[in-house]
Amino acid sequence: MEKMTSRIQKLELLLKQMDKLHLRDAAEMLNVSEMTIRRDLVSCASSVILLGGYIVKDPKMHGHRGYRIFEQQEKHTAEKMYLGKLAASLIEEGDVVFFDCGSTIPFIATHIDDGLKFTALCCSINAFLALQDKPNCELILCGGHYSRHNAFLNNIQRHSELEMICTNKAFISAAGVDIKQGVTCFNFDEAKAKQKAMAKTQQAFLLVDHSKFNQVEQAYIAELSAFDTVICDQPAPSLFLDKLPKLMCNTLTR
Repeated sequence: MEKMTSRIQKLELLLKQMDKLHLRDAAEMLNVSEMTIRRDLVSCASSVILLGGYIVKDPKMHGHRGYRIFEQQEKHTAEKMYLGKLAASLIEEGDVVFFDCGSTIPFIATHIDDGLKFTALCCSINAFLALQDKPNCELILCGGHYSRHNAFLNNIQRHSELEMICTNKAFISAAGVDIKQGVTCFNFDEAKAKQKAMAKTQQAFLLVDHSKFNQVEQAYIAELSAFDTVICDQPAPSLFLDKLPKLMCNTLTR
């Protein structure tokens, strides 16, 4: 019963970040069979239901749509799951890691071994909620003004934790990767936070799925050369091969 409750809680957490989750993807994330999840949803009262092969919020308990971190939050779930596996494989005992606010973050947290001891620094509610479930994670949440549309905390003090804490790894998400315009995202405050995190880390990892290449958004983060490694679900387009730093993809079985 305890394991069932834990699985349901993780599904509820994920559905705070997206509108729907395919049953197959949920089973892979939780490392159980699709039938197990079906039984969980039937046996345990919760705020999520199975509808047409997708796990969604129960409309009886959710009278309105909540915010979505990004405009297309529910898309590319399989790719984000794969990126999460790749990123989690890089986290080692004793690491001090910055986790960005992107929708891939819950998938990274899901794949981190519960026995691993590490410190996590984040400045978004979605990252905090995903990482708080890790029993050996020392979790630091940067404070500030809460932005509802992206669950982000913008610092209001002169100096923030991002400027005071040196990490050895930082996972940075982006909405666009372009040869001329560099790496971009939707929000200017997010871009500033990403820049601060990159300035205080030893290794900066860019997490993007293949759909982000040749895309440009309004808020500039950095040039591609500012990152040590790009983590992607597929090989990058040929035009990017000479511009990319180390590329990490297709090294784990999906």
